[in-house]
Amino acid sequence: MTVREHLERTFSAREEVDLTDGGIVKPLLYLSLPLIITNVLQTAYNVADTFWLGRYGTTEVAAISFAFPIIFLLISFAIGFSVAGSVLVAQYVGANRERDAEYAASQTVSFSILGALVLGVFGYTVVDDVLALFAAEPEVTAAAANYMRIYALGLVFVFGFLMFMSLMRGYGDTVTPMLIMFVSVAINVVLDPLLIFGVGPLPELGIAGAAYATIIARGLTLAVGLWLMLRGYRGVRIRLRELVPDPTYGLKLVRIGLPASFEGASRALSMSLLLFVVALFATPVVAAYGIGTRILSVIVLPAMALSQGVETMTGQNVGAGKPDRAAKANHLAAATLFVFLTATGVLSTLAAEPIVALFTNDPAVVDAGATFLDYVAPTFGLFGAMYIYIGGYRGAGMTGTAAGLVLLAFMGVQIPVAWVAANAFGPTGVWLSFAAAHLVGAVGAALWFRRGTWRDGDLTADAGAASAFESSAPTDD
Repeated sequence: MTVREHLERTFSAREEVDLTDGGIVKPLLYLSLPLIITNVLQTAYNVADTFWLGRYGTTEVAAISFAFPIIFLLISFAIGFSVAGSVLVAQYVGANRERDAEYAASQTVSFSILGALVLGVFGYTVVDDVLALFAAEPEVTAAAANYMRIYALGLVFVFGFLMFMSLMRGYGDTVTPMLIMFVSVAINVVLDPLLIFGVGPLPELGIAGAAYATIIARGLTLAVGLWLMLRGYRGVRIRLRELVPDPTYGLKLVRIGLPASFEGASRALSMSLLLFVVALFATPVVAAYGIGTRILSVIVLPAMALSQGVETMTGQNVGAGKPDRAAKANHLAAATLFVFLTATGVLSTLAAEPIVALFTNDPAVVDAGATFLDYVAPTFGLFGAMYIYIGGYRGAGMTGTAAGLVLLAFMGVQIPVAWVAANAFGPTGVWLSFAAAHLVGAVGAALWFRRGTWRDGDLTADAGAASAFESSAPTDD
């Protein structure tokens, strides 16, 4: 059997689970368990970079602390297209409008790639000016700029891969993205030490090697993802003739996706603004902030996975006219995750120093990172509950409400608290700002969700863009 035949069998034989009928636990687990694994693998990119760069030098770890939130800010401005596409696909599938789902996927691919290209070029040109705002140590700024320029030029590959995963999730398939992500991470993990340290004939690239490893891995697996969607093996199919950008549909994607972009951007911007405060302290504190936020991203993976699963379940059930079922999924996921992550957070505080020591052997960084966990880890459950309901709002098409809640928590609460508390308590004040944001975000999201305004978020009440397109073009590609 050829490699192609193996791929076709793997990606076309899996049985689907009905997300709009029957019990709630089974389909939610079907969606979320692969997402948890996928998000673990996703985080492996950052963990691998931090691990190897931590052994390369403290300056490089600190540089990643500055580069990561700014890069995420760039991605957030483009990621709105993928969220819009995922929600539209989910609601059209729930409403049994498969051709409209395919058209939404095709247009999402086109506008996502265009957006990523523009943002990548823009990011490349403003790297030095943005980093200059932080007034970090010169060697840290130079290393961060080197990493960011490479990443910005490869942004289309990074974002294209995220777009592929979002569209597959909207259809209800989270297993295929998990398998593709595994391949991507394997490539990155192999390339990281080879390019960072220089092995054999490969040159020693330092922090630039970490950027190249990620871009190469994402580019190769994006090609596989596009091939799968063009072939239509896993339900989501894109068609070449429907990849021609439709300005009218583009406006629809912008209307739905722009708030989602602001949601991600506000979270990334809060991380960037926190760096203004963190940069007031010594380099070990900056490095501890970078390690601490990466540990946070690992620990809350179940929150992000369940949030994405709830987003898809909410979208398909709203499209199918079953908002009560969507509400049950949201409440069940939020309660379960709150208990699980709170317990995980408490355990993390008991092993704070050994956890941080996995990423660095600098005693000052270990001490500062352990203090970060002492204050932030007990609020992991609050973060989880907040993001479950945010996923529900996105699935219902109310991306503006989701963005507003994130903006309130991280820009309206975290930044002011960090600034005031840092002046009063030093670095501990910054760590306290995380706890405050998680508390306000969780309570606000839960209370607002119970108002029920999201029940009117059906996006399928239109004539059907794909039907209109088909009336003027042949169906074969």
